[in-house]
Amino acid sequence: MSKPALLNEDQLGQNLATLNADALAPWAVADGKLSRRYEFSNFIDAFGFMTQAAIACEVMSHHPRWVNVWNVVEIDLLTHRSGGITPLDFELAGKMEVLAKKLLA
Repeated sequence: MSKPALLNEDQLGQNLATLNADALAPWAVADGKLSRRYEFSNFIDAFGFMTQAAIACEVMSHHPRWVNVWNVVEIDLLTHRSGGITPLDFELAGKMEVLAKKLLA
């Protein structure tokens, strides 16, 4: 599997602005990771989101660090094999936004 190129500061800013233009709540870059906190109405919706997102993750062979406590899912994305944030992280974040919107709308 190839090693995706890291994004520079300008690319990070551009990708973040594009992602957040349609996001329900903002993604942020913190501690070298692309991060987001989702708050669903209940545990079933949170777990349902994670189940659907897990399929997208597996198809992409790109797996997040995430934590679920009741109705909250906190996600950190980075491409481990590249050592930072790559276009792959933004692609997965975009897919997660689409899935979350179905449950949060």
